[in-house]
Amino acid sequence: MYLQKMFSCSQLLARPNALQTFKRAASKGKNPSSSPFLTLHAVRQWSNVPFFTVPLARAHGKSFAHRSDLRQAKRIVVKLGSAVVTRGDECGLALGRLASIVEQVAMLQNQGREMMIVTSGAVAFGKQRLRHEILLSQSVRQALHSGQNQLKDMSLPVLEARACAAAGQSGLMALYEAMFTQYSTCTAQILVTNLDFHDDQKRRNLNSTLHELLRMNIVPIINTNDAVVPPPEPNSDLQGVISIKDNDSLAARLAVEMRADLLIALSDVEGLYDSPPGSDDAKLLDTFYPGDQHSITYGTKSRVGIGGMEAKVKAALWALQGGTSVVIANGTHPKVTGHVITDIVEGKKVGTFFSEVKPAGPTVEQQTEMARSAGRTLASLEPEQRSEIICALADLLTERKDEILSANKKDMEHAASTGRLSPALLKRLSLSSSKLNSLSIGLRQIAVSSQDSVGRVLRRTRVANNLELEQITVPIGVLLVIFESRPDCLPQVSALAIASGNALLLKGGKEAANTNRILHELAQEALSIHGVKDAIQLVSTREEVEDLCRLEKMIDLIIPRGSSQLVRDIQRAAKGIPVLGHSEGICHVYVDHEASVDKAIKIIRDSKCDYPAACNAMETLLVHRELLRTPLFDQIIDMLRTEHVKIHAGPKFASYLTFSPSEVKSLRTEYGDLECCIEVVDSMQEAVDHIHKYGSSHTDVIVTENEDTAEQFLQQLDSACVFWNASSRFADGYRFGLGAEVGISTARIHARGPVGLEGLLTTKWVLRGEGHTAADFSEQGSMTYLHENLPVAQVLPGRRTTS
Repeated sequence: MYLQKMFSCSQLLARPNALQTFKRAASKGKNPSSSPFLTLHAVRQWSNVPFFTVPLARAHGKSFAHRSDLRQAKRIVVKLGSAVVTRGDECGLALGRLASIVEQVAMLQNQGREMMIVTSGAVAFGKQRLRHEILLSQSVRQALHSGQNQLKDMSLPVLEARACAAAGQSGLMALYEAMFTQYSTCTAQILVTNLDFHDDQKRRNLNSTLHELLRMNIVPIINTNDAVVPPPEPNSDLQGVISIKDNDSLAARLAVEMRADLLIALSDVEGLYDSPPGSDDAKLLDTFYPGDQHSITYGTKSRVGIGGMEAKVKAALWALQGGTSVVIANGTHPKVTGHVITDIVEGKKVGTFFSEVKPAGPTVEQQTEMARSAGRTLASLEPEQRSEIICALADLLTERKDEILSANKKDMEHAASTGRLSPALLKRLSLSSSKLNSLSIGLRQIAVSSQDSVGRVLRRTRVANNLELEQITVPIGVLLVIFESRPDCLPQVSALAIASGNALLLKGGKEAANTNRILHELAQEALSIHGVKDAIQLVSTREEVEDLCRLEKMIDLIIPRGSSQLVRDIQRAAKGIPVLGHSEGICHVYVDHEASVDKAIKIIRDSKCDYPAACNAMETLLVHRELLRTPLFDQIIDMLRTEHVKIHAGPKFASYLTFSPSEVKSLRTEYGDLECCIEVVDSMQEAVDHIHKYGSSHTDVIVTENEDTAEQFLQQLDSACVFWNASSRFADGYRFGLGAEVGISTARIHARGPVGLEGLLTTKWVLRGEGHTAADFSEQGSMTYLHENLPVAQVLPGRRTTS
């Protein structure tokens, strides 16, 4: 006899390892409840969720204006749609998804938030249960009547939804209770109908009950009492009050009644689209504003449930009007289900956020589209025209320096008053007349180099008679440059983007907001000369860096300019976009036993003390063992002390000293200040090995008078920049003659070292033929390949191509 196995809640309660299995299966995109022979095991007891009180308090009555404000949400309603709760076959619950959702809700509850759940699923759970009972009943009856052990085909009757709800409510609640128990979280069930909200006394009783449950740190689980609720009447909303037709309207009504800060509505769609999801031009709306209904098209409703997207939008807008913020998101995607709720509460760009505050300017997505469109026009300009734009920007930097310095003064005063920036970062933030003059000179160098950039032919090949191939340089596309406390970075990067024909999206630190604003205005003023003002955009909205890194369909390359932590964070967040940069600048200077005293002192002083916060400043000084207790070594130590450099001793250096400086905690440290590590090595080869082990492949220096030793160092060392008898501070695009740089890359592909104009170009292949086909070159064809290299010549005017 074949009977489908169904797991009851008592079974789940009896198996303390079940929940972890559900979560693990859900993380792999599997439905752990889809197999009739699933064994439940491996749930760990709740012990590692950090409990802390979130300082959340705000006057209710107005919804949050920005996503980042959602972190302040204290009272949260999570609505689980039928598609989220039920399996694909609509008979039974998606236990894996539920387990992940329960974990997130419990975690937020344990942070001090007040969580409420509005859930579907009773009908599906009851349908599974009733089908099991009917199959069992029919199989036993047939076996008794036929006397045989074989079952005939059995047809299941159509199950009425209210009967399914009646059979499933208790099992659904027992399941929630079992799951939340694993996290030491108590739950309570509340069944409601439309009448409970229309009757004033019942509504007050419901409100009082819910408040008391929340006060006792209990998670209320609310559902419509589908066993007795009548079918919804169309257009039955009262004046200004939403009628409870489905769980969308129930969640909205409950959120407003309970003065919730946030309503998270989870369904099987990513959010709202401007056209039906799945169509080629459909775009997910990050933010939806009241009055924007005309900008969206409603598709078909969910595969289960009685609501649709139109019902969700109506409910969301009603809740928003009542002072509750709303996010509609996908709760079924296996890659995000495990953190979709917590991501929303952290303010990340997930789903569609409903806001009453419409920003004055364009969204970052609109800015990116504007930049891409204008960037294509920029790339099509003649080199002389792009050069003219850059020269105009160089002129504006000196002509309008009073405005720039005034804005910079405001930023400096604000930074000093808050005390949030270190002295090193304050120095980076500061601009001066001399800095602006240097910037202007660097921009003019870029203007000259831009004459031979986009459209330059790198290779020409005659593939066959009348079939010629060219490899030419083209812009990368849209660049996103994220920079901290470095307003001088804005004109430099802007000039390089203009020269290379790239569109540019800039995200600066708020500490330089005033300076960045005026510099961006000047860049756009220069671009206006040839009608490409929008090619450079400054992101001024409250956009999180992590959210920008998710625009993989709009941004082609990310260039971080800032701390090593910023670079690491961006490299971690930008899973679908290449990142150009280095995470650390651990630069070494190795002083060989055949080094010149004067050269060594000068190079070490400049490498460490010229600009300690720079990424090309020396962080570790390697000294040949034979130099210890020599006049050269004593002079080095005296110079560092005179310059107030704090010295940390490496393990080997410390072993030679009776009283040593503080021993270094790590040989892989970027101090970014007047500090450095000194370590002893026995040879040039040991210095190379040390740098390979502890360095960051940025810039490393040897000081020696032995040419053979120097050449071995330069050849063996695998760093982006390797110098002989020169300061590490030369690792800079301006000093290399590149005019400026967008950063220093330690990557092994594309661009390496200071990245100037060349590093912002890629290539494409252009083939010109006369009706050639691949079949012409087959064994039966009449043509043969020549593959002759031709002299390289620039693309003729009018034949320049762009990406």
